[in-house]
Amino acid sequence: MADNAPVMGEPYEMVSVKKTTPPAGAEGSDWHGYVITQGHNTIHGCRKGTLAAVTNEVEEIVLRLNERRLHKRGRTHLVLKPKGPAAT
Repeated sequence: MADNAPVMGEPYEMVSVKKTTPPAGAEGSDWHGYVITQGHNTIHGCRKGTLAAVTNEVEEIVLRLNERRLHKRGRTHLVLKPKGPAAT
């Protein structure tokens, strides 16, 4: 296994949420950058909102990433009903 391969045994974790400058072309001044890690993987992002709101959103992202990592969701098999006679 390569050294930079994802480590599936390690959960995603929120490392930080800090006030930052807006991304290019973005409006407003209430922007926060965040960092999420999982083993050697690092996710950098930014969101608009208060520190508390962005922290809650990032915590939700981390929760969902860990759910996806641990539980593979089943696929839905769609069955299309046959079409009836064409309307005239």
